[in-house]
Amino acid sequence: MKKNKYEIKKVAVIGGGVMGSGIAAHLANAGIEVLLMDIVPDKMTEEEINSGLSLADKVVRDRIVLSAKEKMTNKKSQMLYIKENIDYIRFCNLEDNLEKLSDMDWVIEVIVENESAKKNLYKKINPYLNDSAILSSNTSSISINELGMELEPELRKRFLGTHFFNPPRFMKLIEIIPSNDTSQEVIDFISNFCEIKLGKGIVKAKDTPGFIANRVGVYALATIMHKKLTYNLTIEEVDALTGAEIGRPKTGTFRLLDMIGNDTVMHVADYLKGNLSESKELVVLDLPDYYKIMVEKGLLGDKKRAGFYKKEGKETLVLDFEDFQYRKKDKVEFDGLKDAKKIKTFSERLKKLIYEQNDVSHFIWDVLKDTLLFAGRMIPEIADDVTEIDNAMKWGYNWEYGPFEIWDIIGVRKSVEKMITEGESIPPIVSELLAKGREKFYDEKPLDLEDKKISAYSLSRKGNVIIGNQHASLVDMKEDIACFVLHSPNSSITDQVVDFTFEAIDEVEKNYRGMVFSSAGKNFCVGANLPYVLENSREKNWKAIEDLVTNFQTMNMALKYSRKPIVGTPFAMTLGGGAEIVMHCHHVRGFSELYMGLVEVGVGVLPAGGGTKEMLLKSMEGIDDRINVDLAPFVTKAFENIIMAKVSSNAVDAKKLGYLRSSDQMTMNQDFLLHDAKKDVIRIEKDMTPKSANKKYRVGGESLLATLKYNLYQLYRGGFISAYDKHIAEKIATVLCGGTALSGSYVTEQDLLDLEKEAFISLCGEVKTQERIENMLKTGKVLRN
Repeated sequence: MKKNKYEIKKVAVIGGGVMGSGIAAHLANAGIEVLLMDIVPDKMTEEEINSGLSLADKVVRDRIVLSAKEKMTNKKSQMLYIKENIDYIRFCNLEDNLEKLSDMDWVIEVIVENESAKKNLYKKINPYLNDSAILSSNTSSISINELGMELEPELRKRFLGTHFFNPPRFMKLIEIIPSNDTSQEVIDFISNFCEIKLGKGIVKAKDTPGFIANRVGVYALATIMHKKLTYNLTIEEVDALTGAEIGRPKTGTFRLLDMIGNDTVMHVADYLKGNLSESKELVVLDLPDYYKIMVEKGLLGDKKRAGFYKKEGKETLVLDFEDFQYRKKDKVEFDGLKDAKKIKTFSERLKKLIYEQNDVSHFIWDVLKDTLLFAGRMIPEIADDVTEIDNAMKWGYNWEYGPFEIWDIIGVRKSVEKMITEGESIPPIVSELLAKGREKFYDEKPLDLEDKKISAYSLSRKGNVIIGNQHASLVDMKEDIACFVLHSPNSSITDQVVDFTFEAIDEVEKNYRGMVFSSAGKNFCVGANLPYVLENSREKNWKAIEDLVTNFQTMNMALKYSRKPIVGTPFAMTLGGGAEIVMHCHHVRGFSELYMGLVEVGVGVLPAGGGTKEMLLKSMEGIDDRINVDLAPFVTKAFENIIMAKVSSNAVDAKKLGYLRSSDQMTMNQDFLLHDAKKDVIRIEKDMTPKSANKKYRVGGESLLATLKYNLYQLYRGGFISAYDKHIAEKIATVLCGGTALSGSYVTEQDLLDLEKEAFISLCGEVKTQERIENMLKTGKVLRN
């Protein structure tokens, strides 16, 4: 018997296309059992005929879902965290296996965007659903009330829209669209499940055409398509003006359209046109002729390798609307844009871009004005709250700021005054705001530590800072837990960060139960201060380099051997020194989208903050030193990670590579990362026993070193690595084998740290290493010299 309370342990996804496969894979990533279903094909393929198969054979009847399985297991699809997650998914068809639906807690329909097809499917599966199963549609536009009209009354209470965005693994947004009959209990339950278990951002949308994100997003894109003609701008000029500089994706508009698919945008625009009546909106949604011709010609974007842009070899070409042929890209040069880019803060830069009197400003103002006014008019039609629209655009269209956040940035009153002088009608929500004497949509809120959604940024800005400096702070999280917040430029490891870490650990050991180690940046930490390393290497200031390494090593050892538990919270890019910090924490609570690795070889050095040491020790965890186990396979894995600069594709992969322990944990939604880490500190503190830094570890010594060097020589002779790659790798191998120690010898962590330091300083003295560092600083790319 099922409990009255809803629970989700098994989910059926009906529809094995791109979206259905992506949703099924993401559910599997979350550890949910999934049943992926699709129709039975009505025709044989030539390959099936030649194989002597018939329409009755199971492999033919399951062909569509088996094809989806093949795509999901292709690493390039990036749907699954690790290939083993496919084991959470069963694949079958809708004719032979309908009874399997009776065991499902949630059934998600992800079939073609056709109202009658969806309704027919619901009739077919209805008899097989248990009386507490939740049914939802992934429709991007069709009315949920219309879709649920013919469902039984009890099922209508458990029916709603759950609109995932593509690709489901990476896009944070899910629009939750209740019907008039959906129970509040189901709305709350599914919202909570998707937010916590699947890591999604929840936006509650009204049942209106296009819901929220597509309604605003397509209007915003269409506006720019029309303004291109008004201002007689080229494709590349529009993209230069409508990307990161105005808080939109850095691709700009037309490159983004190529990525989405021009036919997809056309389809949504046509659907909206057919289901809306507001004349001004309909004019904008009637996309320009050049766009219609592109779709007719099959210039659909990335899926066809030709759209607004086209790649030919290493060169990117751009479409010319005079003859619809491709030409070379022109360099974009606007004085107004160049001047604005000199301003560091986004808010001041944007204000300059829209309030100056030049062609660039006129275009950007016109684009933003129309979008802001449209978003204002959409309340309360598509949502009751400005945050729903802002979050939908940030999470579903990758905008850096939502429209109402942009309005706050540029000044609501100032912008409205300018709009009125231009004859614009101001939406009621905006005029009412100003009539109340308010100047912003968002008021500054005090930090609430009882809220499970706590960011490192808000902690550092609003929290009770215990101690701190310009690059890092220690903040009180309540319950005698402190949070270390890294907020240095680009989240890099500076002298100030290192010095402060010692202070923070000392403070925590005296007055707190433990510490969460966090970062306020877009990435957790991408490593050391490379300009400092390059400058001192060229000046042959070896003492400065030695002090840098020694201090960083000592800092990480202080983290590792702190008497109070320290939990690292890595997310996004956690590279080089950032990975080394995390590897020294007692426990790790990582965000699922974690790209972690020791990448120092790319700049001609090795991990020398204890990273090479920790990679070795983690690779040998669980080996009983009393048994003469061959260390070669374990050391080789660590060696390959470092010399190949392997970076995890997610937190599960980070465990597989050995950067994280099997006991480390993952949080699917970054919003809850610090809350979960705080709970980890409390849990660990109860059973924590101090460790000794004097423990000795068995190493492979000279014999294993000789083997690794021989393997490197073969790679070099085969042309797989350069002579300098080989040189760096030999130094890494020396550290991992314990230097020139005899096979089976025992060394301390300090012995390994000394070997790291010696190799690092030696490599800094090499011209080729200095060239690699310089190239990375100039281009952001690895130089293989």
